Amino acid sequence: MSASESLRGETSNRGTWDDVRELPPSAKLVAKVLEYNETMTQQQIADETLLPSRTVRYALNRLDEKNVIDSRFSFSDARKRLYSLELE
Repeated sequence: MSASESLRGETSNRGTWDDVRELPPSAKLVAKVLEYNETMTQQQIADETLLPSRTVRYALNRLDEKNVIDSRFSFSDARKRLYSLELE
């Protein structure tokens, strides 16, 4: 396997806006909010979208299934995760 094949294999794992279009409206809204705000916690997303925390959690799970978001632990509070949009 060449280096270019390796790179293509890694980038094909990232989702696209076409993948987001197939998702429920709540997931689309969360994706749009993340597009305009680089990194947010689940609570910040809920506050911004006015969606219940449970709906935000469901939307984040659906976006994660499509590989369009990146999540990592917060350095300031390890109990929280930070989410950002990662599209091709």
